[in-house]
Amino acid sequence: MIKIPFHKLHGAENDFLLTWAEQAPNEGLPAIARKICARYTGIGADGWMLVRKQPDGLHTRLFNSDGSEPEISGNGTRCAAAFALWTGAVEGESIAIETAAGVKMLTLQAREENRFRLEMDMGTPNYRNEEVHTELRLASGVFDATIVNVGNPQCAIFVDSLPSDWRVSAALAEADLRFPERTNVSFVRIMDRHNIEAVFYERGAGETRSSGTGSTGAAVAAILRGVAASPVIVHTPAGPLTLRWEESVFLTGPAEFIGEGEFLLGD
Repeated sequence: MIKIPFHKLHGAENDFLLTWAEQAPNEGLPAIARKICARYTGIGADGWMLVRKQPDGLHTRLFNSDGSEPEISGNGTRCAAAFALWTGAVEGESIAIETAAGVKMLTLQAREENRFRLEMDMGTPNYRNEEVHTELRLASGVFDATIVNVGNPQCAIFVDSLPSDWRVSAALAEADLRFPERTNVSFVRIMDRHNIEAVFYERGAGETRSSGTGSTGAAVAAILRGVAASPVIVHTPAGPLTLRWEESVFLTGPAEFIGEGEFLLGD
């Protein structure tokens, strides 16, 4: 039996288990991620993140609950920053975190005991003009969507009201042939020029209460379509996240340290 230390945090109810990289096994990581993230037989989380200290900040490697390895998680990267601040691994208000989507800079805005509020430079979105307004044909219907990359792929589907079967359509969209590496999916409703409502179905994790990159993709898509303007508050089932788009996109939200322990990894 192997004991794997973990620290649990959540960013707007998007929860992650974080382990120092040197305390994790050297192989079999996708299988371990599936076990440790299991809601009933493991600790339970949307993802497992390995964190390594380096001279100029942190390095992270993220696994989804299904064992797949995404480029980045916005909420998860905020959790990594809060984890490092909580444990004293880093000091100061600015933290550089190297992800598979590049180095991201985070700035601490507020702290109250185990609760943190951080702003993260998400970088510059990538998109094609012809995909700002695109028709997505699924078995469940035809949808009006925007496709954009904010460090990972996003498909934002715009609706006047949230369909009761949105999860079915989101799962179909995630695995659609149009997205050979799968995609994150959001259903987005415009409230006014500076407020949108969104729900999320993340690649490799399924439905989540919020999503940092999903919120970024939804807000960026709304701005590109001309139905919203920076700054945008994204109202998620877990509460609001705030985005502003200047030269880069900056996302602000919470991260909270929940607890720590050891996961017993058996055969």
